[in-house]
Amino acid sequence: MAFSPAEQAAMRRALELAATPGVPLGPNPRVGCVLLDDTGATVAGGFHRGAGTPHAEVDALARAGDRARGTTAVVTLEPCNHHGRTGPCAQALVEAGVRRVVFAQDDPNPAAAGGADTLRAAGVDVESGLLTVESGLLNRFWAFGVRHGRPFVTWKFATTLDGRSAAADGTSRWVSSPASRVDTHRLRAQCDVMLVGANTVAVDDPLLTVRDEHDRPLAHQPLRAVMGERDLDPGRRVFNADAASVHLRTRDPKTALAELHDLGRQHVFLEGGPTLAAAFLRNGLVDEIVAYVAPMLLGAGRSAVADLGITTIADAFRPRVTDITVLQGDPPNVRLTLAPEGA
Repeated sequence: MAFSPAEQAAMRRALELAATPGVPLGPNPRVGCVLLDDTGATVAGGFHRGAGTPHAEVDALARAGDRARGTTAVVTLEPCNHHGRTGPCAQALVEAGVRRVVFAQDDPNPAAAGGADTLRAAGVDVESGLLTVESGLLNRFWAFGVRHGRPFVTWKFATTLDGRSAAADGTSRWVSSPASRVDTHRLRAQCDVMLVGANTVAVDDPLLTVRDEHDRPLAHQPLRAVMGERDLDPGRRVFNADAASVHLRTRDPKTALAELHDLGRQHVFLEGGPTLAAAFLRNGLVDEIVAYVAPMLLGAGRSAVADLGITTIADAFRPRVTDITVLQGDPPNVRLTLAPEGA
């Protein structure tokens, strides 16, 4: 199908609006909308700013006012068709007199899908499939949660060349380089949950906040989640006022992810110790692996992951490498990004 150059440019702008920094992940997708007049000029643009706020289409329509009549709405996601905290966007577009709607991808949420049919039934010209891949990447974690009923899980760890995350005496600072730690905070900022086990909190007392390269906290902080049944000292740093925290009173990864999904969370950054990592791996609940490998050997000490019940090389866990990046510094570290088989 053919899309005009103006529609293509508008979709790129809508994607930029949808990705506006500072918008929390939350339970909703990131969506942008641009309205074009019959000459292809932009009338107005809008984007969704989080749960309970106007959707992108409604935001753009409000900015356009009466100028919305007769326009083409270019939207990064199929306009919704359901009543939630806000009304259906498909109906809002019809009532505003929009004559054509171009959207990037179908809404995978069965509760919200069907907007395209509503628009067509009202006589609106509707086309889809413009920059679908780009839109899908923008909302990959939200779409994953819709399809699987749980958050996407990224397991991050730092290791020596011989697979040790700490020395025999328990010391682990610093296995990774300064550049790796800055990069870790960059990845943390892309998630809405950082998850560790109760033992990590009891022993290491991590802060679990996201900080910039100067060690200053960012304005938006992910939820800090601690998983485990044991009671913990409320004075541990993870429970301070720097960011929101939750104690998930379970040792079962499936239960923990279900609770986080109920809280509207999309992307978990798993930073716990080897026991917690093994529990998620054994349950098939790791969707991405980020490993920082340092050029050092310990020969003994804590492994990056605990026993997986694997006794023969034929049964080894073999994730697929999707990226290899050398992080320059003193010393340089290698960041490996991997996806489990079938992911």
